[in-house]
Amino acid sequence: MVGYDHGAQDAAPSPEQAALAGSAAGMVTRALISPFDVLKIRFQLQIERQEGKYWGILQAFRCIHSEEGLAAFWKGHVPAQLLSICFGAVQFASFQFLTEAAHKTTPFDSQTSGVHFVCGGLSACSATVVCQPLDTLRTRFAAQGEPKVYRNLRHAVSTMCRSEGPLAFYRGLCPTLLAVFPYAGLQFFSYNVFKKLLAPPPNAGKTGGILRSLVCGSAAGVVSKTMTYPFDLFKKRLQVGGFEAARVQFGQVRSYRGMVDCMVQIAKEEGLRGFFKGLSPSLLKAALSTGFTFFWYEFFLGVMSNFSEKRRTNGLDNQER
Repeated sequence: MVGYDHGAQDAAPSPEQAALAGSAAGMVTRALISPFDVLKIRFQLQIERQEGKYWGILQAFRCIHSEEGLAAFWKGHVPAQLLSICFGAVQFASFQFLTEAAHKTTPFDSQTSGVHFVCGGLSACSATVVCQPLDTLRTRFAAQGEPKVYRNLRHAVSTMCRSEGPLAFYRGLCPTLLAVFPYAGLQFFSYNVFKKLLAPPPNAGKTGGILRSLVCGSAAGVVSKTMTYPFDLFKKRLQVGGFEAARVQFGQVRSYRGMVDCMVQIAKEEGLRGFFKGLSPSLLKAALSTGFTFFWYEFFLGVMSNFSEKRRTNGLDNQER
């Protein structure tokens, strides 16, 4: 169901249906994986090589819970939800449109892994440009400690516009685009490969197919995240530029002039391992996030398909009467 499939028995979902299913999948997934996202961001922004505030997933979880309460794991949840809903809608609608266009205007089959890599990367880039301001807001809310710099979303937007200017919302866009194309491309590529490798027997029901989406999506998330992780770290470091005052209690802070300067400073001060800080919670989050996203996307598409089929059947029955 992911992407245009000319050989499918059911009618292909429209970009509008893909957008609706993608936004619903993003909303449900975000609510489930938010704690892992907060842990990942805290690790990524930690400068120290040794004796940092956080040194393990369980220790970080206990530390945040004891100091900031359970609600801290959903810091920035409002902009994060807006981000997930918007990103899911734009990404899956674009992917549906691009795979159909590729199939109809090029000699390539829309269900080949290579087409999924290119279309997946392009659809994610489109969604990133649209949603980058929300991602920056989400990162800042998740990164701030106590006392809070931003009271709510409206206060954050007005403060950033007044003190840093509108371009502050697009900090980290360059490494984000550099990372998101191969990351999303590898997600859709790997998901396509794994689904073909784990194809169920012909007599398997729909439930098995949906559960297979969860497993294949989780594996695809781990593969794509591992191969593109440093770019995600650069993005997070750049997004909190000008936000150093809220980071002091967590340890050392740094200012970066751009992506290259960020790379150089991390290499000098933190070494090669610095490029992979927060990888463990990131992989856990990527497995859950990608797995749930594809799972819920196919689930909601199935619900819409069944609903449309029932309406069509009822309409035919009424005409016969």
